[in-house]
Amino acid sequence: MKTAICPGTFDPITNGHIDVLKKASKVFDEIILAVAGDTGKKTFFSLEERLELCRKSTEHLTKIKVVKFTGLVVDFARKVGAVAMIRGLRAVSDFEYELSLALMNKKLHPEVETVFFVPDNKFLYLSSTMVRQIVDLGGSIKDLIPKCVEQALKKK
Repeated sequence: MKTAICPGTFDPITNGHIDVLKKASKVFDEIILAVAGDTGKKTFFSLEERLELCRKSTEHLTKIKVVKFTGLVVDFARKVGAVAMIRGLRAVSDFEYELSLALMNKKLHPEVETVFFVPDNKFLYLSSTMVRQIVDLGGSIKDLIPKCVEQALKKK
């Protein structure tokens, strides 16, 4: 069985993330959506809230398992026996950062590969930060995030 992890903050999870997970589900037997506890940044949602929103948002995807992790993502990958790390690429501007992460992760854990997926065109511009800013300014986030995330954002 080929297990991959898809690590991130997911603050909040977006339809772009979901699109990448759907694509990765065609390649891997199991995908662990690894929600980071140690993010290095102040998150809008708590770890428990992010976990719950990720679970609700992916419950229709049978190959996805949502788990929290702390520490180095490569240590978590080793612990769960992942053969790959899934990352999304939206634009050329993402590439340099994502490449440096992939190279460092490869140095720390040579057995795990980084696999990049490009989301559908309608999500190429989408980021969690952008979603939070749109909500803060009263804009419409229709079709950008799962319904449960929209409700949680509006509640907060």
